[in-house]
Order: sequence, then C-alpha cells, then structure tokens
Amino acid sequence: MANAEQHVISIGLPRRLADLLVTEKLITQKQLEEALEAQRQGTEKLGTLLIEKGFLKEDALLEFLSQQCGISYVSLANMPEIPEEAIAAVPEAIARQHTLIPCNKSKDRITVALADPLNVLILDDLKMMTGCDVKAVLASETEILAALEKYYKSASSQEVLDDIVRQSNISAEEAEGIESIEEKEDDADVSLLERSAEDAPVIKMVNLMMASAVKARASDIHIEAFPKEIRVRYRIDGVLHEQPAPPKKFHAAICTRVKIMSNLNIAERRIPQDGRLKLKIEGKEIDMRVSVLPCAPGEKIVMRILDSSGLKVQMSQLGFEPEALAVFKKCMEAPYGINLVTGPTGSGKSTTLYSALANLNTPDTNIITAEDPVEYQLHGINQVQVHAQVGLTFAAALRSFLRQDPDVIMVGEIRDLETASIAINAALTGHLVFSTLHTNDAPGSITRLGMMGVEPFLVSASVLMIEAQRLVRGICPKCKEAYEVDLGWLVKLGVPEQQLQAQKGKVLLHRGKGCENCAKTGYRGRQGLYEVLEVTDAMRELILNKAPSKELKFLAIKQGMLTLRACAIRKLLSGATTVEEMIRVTASDVDT
Repeated sequence: MANAEQHVISIGLPRRLADLLVTEKLITQKQLEEALEAQRQGTEKLGTLLIEKGFLKEDALLEFLSQQCGISYVSLANMPEIPEEAIAAVPEAIARQHTLIPCNKSKDRITVALADPLNVLILDDLKMMTGCDVKAVLASETEILAALEKYYKSASSQEVLDDIVRQSNISAEEAEGIESIEEKEDDADVSLLERSAEDAPVIKMVNLMMASAVKARASDIHIEAFPKEIRVRYRIDGVLHEQPAPPKKFHAAICTRVKIMSNLNIAERRIPQDGRLKLKIEGKEIDMRVSVLPCAPGEKIVMRILDSSGLKVQMSQLGFEPEALAVFKKCMEAPYGINLVTGPTGSGKSTTLYSALANLNTPDTNIITAEDPVEYQLHGINQVQVHAQVGLTFAAALRSFLRQDPDVIMVGEIRDLETASIAINAALTGHLVFSTLHTNDAPGSITRLGMMGVEPFLVSASVLMIEAQRLVRGICPKCKEAYEVDLGWLVKLGVPEQQLQAQKGKVLLHRGKGCENCAKTGYRGRQGLYEVLEVTDAMRELILNKAPSKELKFLAIKQGMLTLRACAIRKLLSGATTVEEMIRVTASDVDT
C-alpha cells in the first residue's frame, strides 16, 4: 500500500477526474465524499485516500488516468531490457526529479514512462534536451522507481556532478577552476574537513553551486529537501529561479559539507543554526551568511551572498531622483536628528545606509553601528554585532554607544519602544542617528512609531527625514526592444496625464525579449525607487495633532515628495524598467 500511496501523491487527482470516477462507476458518490472529507482533515491527496480506504485499486486508477489523459499505460515489469542509449539520453537528476524513465530510443524518437500524466511541461524540456520527438506513456511509480535504481545504480557522485555541470551556466573548464576556492578554516575543523574530502565530487558539487550563483549575480542560494528530490534555487534580481539539482540521496552530504564550511554542528539537526563562511572565487573574496532550518523532509539551507566588491558607496549611483537625493543629502549632513530608512527585507536598506555612512566617514567623525548581522565591514567605522542571547540587544548597544563619544550612530532596526526612546534621546542630545523600520511607505513610519508608544512631540522634535524604498528590475540592455502603447491605457494605470502631454496618442515603452545575457528573463540588474519625506514645520504640526498617515502623505506630496509609484513611472517612461515590474513592485502605492 505504501508504494501505491507514493504514486498517487506524485500525480494527485483533480476533482474533475474524481467526479468522472463516479460517472464511470469505479467508485460511488458516498465513497468520494468520504475521501473528500478525509482530505479536508489531513494533507494526503485524494487518489491516495481512495486507494488507502480500499475504494479503488492502483492498476484501475492507472487505467482510468491513461484513458482520460490519452496516453498508453504500460507495465515496465513486462517490458524487455531498456537499451543503454535510451538511459544515456536522460540525466539521472532529471529522471529522478520528475519520476520518469526512458524506455526506448530510435534516431529521432524517445519513449518515456511517466508517473504523472499531467506533467506535460517536462516533455518539451526532454525534446530540447535530446533533440528527439518524445512519446509519453504512463507507468506505475513503483515500477519507475525500481527501474531508476536498476538502470541508474552505477551512477556515481562524479557522474551526477558532470550532469549538473552540463545543465548549469558554468563550463567544464570553469568547474575545474572552482577548486581554487579558498576557505577560512580554524585548526579545530581540520580533521572534519579532511574526512569530508573523502568524497571529492560532493565538495565540488557544493563549490559549483556557490560559484554558479556568484556568476549569475544571485543574492541567495536556497537548498530545499522534499520527499523525493532536492530543489536548488537562486534569487537573482529579487526573483527565485530554479537550478539543476542533484538526486535526493546527496542531500545529507551537501548539508554536512555546508555546515563544515560554516563551522556549524554537523550532528545537530533539531534546531536552526546560523553561520558564516568566506570563499575566494577567481581571486575575489565572497562572504556568505548561512542559515540552516530543520524541516520535515530534511534541513533547508539558505546562503546569503555578501559581495562587498559590489557595494555601491556613491549616493549618486543608487538611483535616487534628483529632488529626492537633494533632500536625503541635506538631512544626512545635519548635525543631529533621526533619519529613518524603511522598506521590506531585500529592498536595499543596508546598501543605502552603508552608502550614507561611507559619505560621512571622515577622520574627524566617530561613527558607531549596531547591526544584526554585520553584513559588510567598512573601514573606519566601529560596527557592533547584536547578540540578543547574551543581552546585547539594540537598546543595550545604544546605551553603551552614548558613552563612546559618537558623532553618528546607526541602529540596525528600531523594533520596540525601548530602542526608539534611546535613539530619540540620542538625537535630541546632539547625535545624528540612522535606523530602519518595516513600513509600506514613508508616512506610515510616523504611525508605526506612535503604535510603539513614542509620544508625538518626541517624533516631531527628533525625526528629520523618512525614506522608503523598493528595488525594480532593470531591462537587459542586450535584448532591449521598444514598443508602442496607447496613452489612455497608461493613464488608467495611474500615469499622470501631465507626464504624457508631450506624447500624441502613442507612448514608446521598452521591454526585454530575453537572451543569454539575462537568462531569458528580459531583466538584468536592479534599480532603486526612493520615496523621501522631509519633516517640515507643517509636517510637525500634523504629527503633534496625531494626523493619520493619509493626511501626512497628502501633505508630503503637496510639498514635492515623489512616491514610490511616481519614481517607478519615471523609470518606466525613461526606458529603465517595464510596466509589469512597476506594477509588481508598487502595487500598493497608487497615489501619485
């Protein structure tokens, strides 16, 4: 029964097909309703429950699916030996990931047995991969798994590595060069590293993932375990992209390797762990922050890539609109007060703050930061890593900072009333303070501080500026193309008519067709959108009167603040980004 369950879990059973089972009298309506009720109370798929309860046999379900999906049902156990050329045509990683087995192959045609008749997308991939027409047949997952073990059993970790290299954006020569990666080791870990080196292809596999991610300009690497496969994804320009992955049997070895490199406890699999590692890839030092999270099928690893060589320190390079940059620089150079940077995780807040601090970093200025974590180390700035477990919180660090004769203080995040109160006290006693909040827009930060319990008169007296930001993907310059849209359509999207007055009926926009340079996405790189609210005397009066966020935003726009959507519209009309990207990033900000 377990094997049948595995099969149905992998293919599922849509409700439409379940109703047809009743129509064909393979099950009764009462049996279907009983299975549906059991499905609502648990996590198993409908087909699994029908088999578990004895309402339907696996072979009957397969015959039914074969008829409904229009593909033949075959028994692999009764088929002759599968030819070697058929097995060689499909990499093991692909076969295991999609639970399929190549059955036969001629010069221009290959037959593939699938466990999931609804997985039609893989057929197109196989056609491109093999250069042959692909004929799909349906087979029991039990038999497919047995065939995978039989015909791919000789595949070594080296062969799996070769498969991944072939599918990745790293050439064979570059893959060999990955061995030049240098790890920062402690003497206590030498013995562990020596033992892990026994399976060299596994080490190369992990190094390949890291080097490939760096080459693809990824910000994060996600390694996830599922019941039958590993999924590897890179976050490139803010969006996750799936990558070639090794079979599930390598998951434990990969996790252990990453833990060893990060000086984590390889025996601990019950609690989350955080670590850090340093690599040297093609002569460039790369820091990675590692997070290991225990999940039901196996540990999930996320590695944040911290490439300090790509850190921009010039404010003019960040993408500010001229008006917003002028306000930001004015408040950044004030002798005292609080400047807040807001936005969701991954919106570039750290880059903006580091750029501001780098511009203020002179020999006559004492700058101290409290961060969690310290992502980039800046020369000439005293950076403190927060450790809440030992009592070194943001609030505790701030108290100590005030005894260190600082000129500029940066607090990683204002999370509570205590931290906010100390930061405001520092600003009111002659210090310039930078910090972050998590709000949707700049005016919302005033409301957020009030919700924390900060008195309005303290906010109005201390806050100089609030800047909200997002990142939009830029159009790939190598496949950029122009196209025309109706002026009226853009007005409906929220583009102000005054910005389109110079146009006559049609507006020229741009998009990326997709090429090798952008991995067929049409996008390459990101640019910032910055909403900068200056706290003027009129704004202070509204804050003292506890005005709602909407009124604060209305006044800010009246005084010249560009909203996130307004900045996105400028980048859209200048050909820097697309309509789809503007809507995706600024969907919640429609006031311009």
